[in-house]
Amino acid sequence: MIPRPFTVDSSPLVHHETAPSGTMITLSGCWTAAQMATAPTWRRLQSELAQCLATGGEPNWDLRSLQRLDHIGAQVLWAAWGRQWPRQLLLHDAHRAMLTRVARYSIAPPPTPRDTPWALFLGLGAALWQAGGQVRDLIALIGQLLIDIVRLLRAPGKGPWRDVSGHLYHIGATALPITALVGFLIGVVLAYLMSLQLRQFGADAYIVDILGISLIRELGPVLAAILIAGRSGSAITAQIGVMRVTEELDAMRVLGIPRGYRLVMPRAMALALAMPLLTLWTTLAALLGGILAADLAMGVTPSYFLATLPQAVQISNLTLAMGKSVVFGLLIALIGCHYGLRIKPNTESLGQGTTASVVTSITMVILVDALFAVVFKDIGI
Repeated sequence: MIPRPFTVDSSPLVHHETAPSGTMITLSGCWTAAQMATAPTWRRLQSELAQCLATGGEPNWDLRSLQRLDHIGAQVLWAAWGRQWPRQLLLHDAHRAMLTRVARYSIAPPPTPRDTPWALFLGLGAALWQAGGQVRDLIALIGQLLIDIVRLLRAPGKGPWRDVSGHLYHIGATALPITALVGFLIGVVLAYLMSLQLRQFGADAYIVDILGISLIRELGPVLAAILIAGRSGSAITAQIGVMRVTEELDAMRVLGIPRGYRLVMPRAMALALAMPLLTLWTTLAALLGGILAADLAMGVTPSYFLATLPQAVQISNLTLAMGKSVVFGLLIALIGCHYGLRIKPNTESLGQGTTASVVTSITMVILVDALFAVVFKDIGI
C-alpha cells in the first residue's frame, strides 16, 4: 500500500478501540515536528498516548493511516513504546524504515540515580569540599588584603587613591537617595505601628525609647548594609566578573598588576569608609520619619522627641552602630570580590555568582549583627 499524500492541515490524531482480541490504537495525520510544534498539540498527544497505554495489557498498533512520519514523530512513538517494538504493528514500509532508524540510533536516557546512603554520603562530602574551598579562598583573600594594607602604609603615595575615591562616590554618594527614602519609610511605619500598641497602655512617651534604640542600634546599620549589599555588593561582583569574561584579569596577571592591590583593597576601603556614613544618614532619615509619624499619630511633638532622645539612648549605642557598620562594609566588599574572582568566563556563571554574592552578603550581615547583639548585650541598654 502507498502512503497517503501529505496535507498541510492534517493534525496528528490518536484513536483506540477495545475489542475481545485486545486494544487497537490507530494513528492518523502527520506525525511531524511541524505539526507537533505547538504546546497544545504536544500536550494533547502526550495525554492521549498515556490514556491509551493506561488501559492495561499490550495494545496493538495500526499506523497505516499515517500521512507522514519524520524522526521527531518516530522518536515520540519509540519512547511511548518503552523503547521496544510492540507485539502487533501494522504500518507501511517507509514508516517502518523510519522507526528502525530511530530505534537503531536513539540513545537510551540515563538511569535515574538512586538516593542510596552511599550516594548521600558522597553528596555531603562534595558539599563540604566545596564549602571548604570557599572558606579557603575567602581566608586567602583576607590575608592578601592585610598584606596590601601593610604595603599601602609603607608607601601611601603610591596607593590607588583615585580608585578609592571613585568607589566612595559610586558606593556612598549615589546611594544617599535610596537609603534616605527607605529609612524614612521604615521610620514612619515603625512609629505608626508602635503608636497603636502604646496607646492601649497610655505609654505614649516610651515611643522615643523604642524608636531610638531600635533605629540607632539595630535597624539603621542593618538596613543600610542590606541595601548596600543588594546595590553595591552585586555591582562589585558583576564588575570583577565581567573582567573575567573579557579576560582583563588574565591581562592584569600577564602585566604583573596585583589584582588584590588594585581591585580588592580599594573597594574594601571605600565600603569601610562609606558604610558608617550611610548608616548615620539612614538612621537620621528613619528618625525623621518616626518623629513625623509620632507627631501625627500620638501628638508627640518633635521638640519633645529631640529633647528626650539623648536621655533615652546612650551614646554607646551610636558607637556600636558605627563599629558594626565598618564590619558590614568589609564583609560586603570581601564577599563581592570573592565571588567576582571565582566567576568563570561565561555569562551563566556571572549571573549565578552575582546572585550568590547578594544572598551571602545579606545572610552574613544578619548573622554578624546577631553576634554583635549577643556579645555587646550589656552595652548601651
